[in-house]
Amino acid sequence: MFYPIESRLGPLRSAMELTLHTFHAVQIWQGRAASEEKTAIIGFGGFLGAIRNVTRGAEQGDPYADLWMLRIQEKLQRCKAELALIQDNLELLMRAFPDAISAEENFSIRPVRLPIVITTQFGYLAMYLLITYDNIVRRLLHAYHVALIDRREMESRIHAGGRLLRGLFGFPRRYRHSGATRVDFAYDNDQARQARKLFGELPMDVLDGTRRADFAPPLVRDRVIEEAGDVVEQLPWLAPAPKANGYQAPGLTTGD
Repeated sequence: MFYPIESRLGPLRSAMELTLHTFHAVQIWQGRAASEEKTAIIGFGGFLGAIRNVTRGAEQGDPYADLWMLRIQEKLQRCKAELALIQDNLELLMRAFPDAISAEENFSIRPVRLPIVITTQFGYLAMYLLITYDNIVRRLLHAYHVALIDRREMESRIHAGGRLLRGLFGFPRRYRHSGATRVDFAYDNDQARQARKLFGELPMDVLDGTRRADFAPPLVRDRVIEEAGDVVEQLPWLAPAPKANGYQAPGLTTGD
């Protein structure tokens, strides 16, 4: 029997390693296990697992997973903007350091190097924010060392950045699979009605697939249409997406 060469190709892999220089960033990476005295804090690994769960839901046709991917994307963007604001304020602070003194950036003499395996783009975006936080902490420690800020101010700014990342890492775990697909909504069956009852109404542009996160998995329109059967004609949002000069409109894609 003949098997095409491309069918024997495996997925692409590359070895990657993350270097962190501060204890604070390592703590954010690790998270914290629950104990009798303290609740658990989700670390980077827990965030990646939760993102995979949401992505899997979107791949399976759960429109609420698509809504959550949009929410996570917005959370990432807000976190990036707020960390950038902390960086900008820190930049202004460091201008008070005299030009007559030359000083190199402070790095750990024994940084932590962590092997990383990330399978989602959201995971990489979150890792970039963790690196940004690590850099912020390094510079805040330096600013304290050279007496540009006091300890209270340093700790306050470090805590503010850490709170942003902890909030981000725990956010995707709030997603719950609805048990309904776009086909269920096409039929308006019990699964769709139960999902609406539990999770609320979906924005139409999320339900029809025209508004999705930048890195959401593709939806195959042909499969949805085939499974929806004779109700397709009653649902404008399932109509074939128009093409212009070979461009497929965003949202549900064709299977070819």
